[in-house]
Amino acid sequence: MHQRKIQNTSVSLTELGFGASVIGNLYQVTPADDATAAVDAAWEAGLRYFDTAPHYGLGLSERRLGAALRGRPRDEYVISSKVGRLLVPNGEPRGVDTEGFVVRDDLRRRWDFSRDGVLRSVEDTLERTGLDRLDIVYLHDPDDHWRQAAEEAMPTLAELRDQGMIGAIGAGMNQSAMLARFLRETAADVVMLAGRYTLVDQSALDDVLPAAQVLGKSVVAVGVFNSGLLSRDRPTEGMKYDYRDAPPALVARARAIAAVCEAHGTTLPAAAIAFPHTHPSIINVTLGMRNPEQVVQNVELHRQHIPDGLWADLRAQGLIRSDVPAEHGRGRESRCF
Repeated sequence: MHQRKIQNTSVSLTELGFGASVIGNLYQVTPADDATAAVDAAWEAGLRYFDTAPHYGLGLSERRLGAALRGRPRDEYVISSKVGRLLVPNGEPRGVDTEGFVVRDDLRRRWDFSRDGVLRSVEDTLERTGLDRLDIVYLHDPDDHWRQAAEEAMPTLAELRDQGMIGAIGAGMNQSAMLARFLRETAADVVMLAGRYTLVDQSALDDVLPAAQVLGKSVVAVGVFNSGLLSRDRPTEGMKYDYRDAPPALVARARAIAAVCEAHGTTLPAAAIAFPHTHPSIINVTLGMRNPEQVVQNVELHRQHIPDGLWADLRAQGLIRSDVPAEHGRGRESRCF
């Protein structure tokens, strides 16, 4: 599988990554054997980038991912985690987490982008994963914490990077405007962009993507199905968009895009995975994968040939923005794994 480097760092990512939120029991229980088997299947398919966070299952995702990767050659894979939500004892547990994960709530999340909070969070992640280092650390959803995140958390991560304890640093968010600020105003090398450069939302072209291109920095794309709307060959009413029921007009637009995909001999999900790579600054698409079957399906979709003419037709019909780059970028400036 092709790898592409985070610019100005020594860290390279396979163009498809394994998102470990779902093995932290996101929305439903994922049996431990399924979680391990999913990581094993990803490894066999050539994926070497794995992303997790303390937030995912109150540490369960980190523990499961670390255990599943144990014994793999450490220099052959890249793992990222996040800081900003410290896990602390919950003085008033109710029995189950209230933030989307089916786990006990003996712990709770506490926002903390302070220097001490970042250092403690990294140390706790290393303990949960059993790793001796992290390759990438992102600030996790710092939307309401810009000042502390930019003035305390990012400089702390930069120190760890400069000491060789972290390979690359950045931020991950569901918005693009503040990610552009992190690229322009802080030491960030890479940002994780959720849902803002997809077949139905190209708003990142207004800020973070041009910033990355001008500054020579990199972007990882997640949420490329926009919470499910783009995950089926033919979208239907009731599918989710950004965690809510998709408006009928948006479902109709997704169906129109699906029809153009079909005319070009491909499918909407395959095009959704390929689309972010049309931009030269996006080096990776990471997808949540709960079991081996999902891994196999996503890898097959990723490997489908997407004709460049698809993007031209979508632009011509007004289904994607006219300033979407003209050529398919996947595989450019990359090396094979």
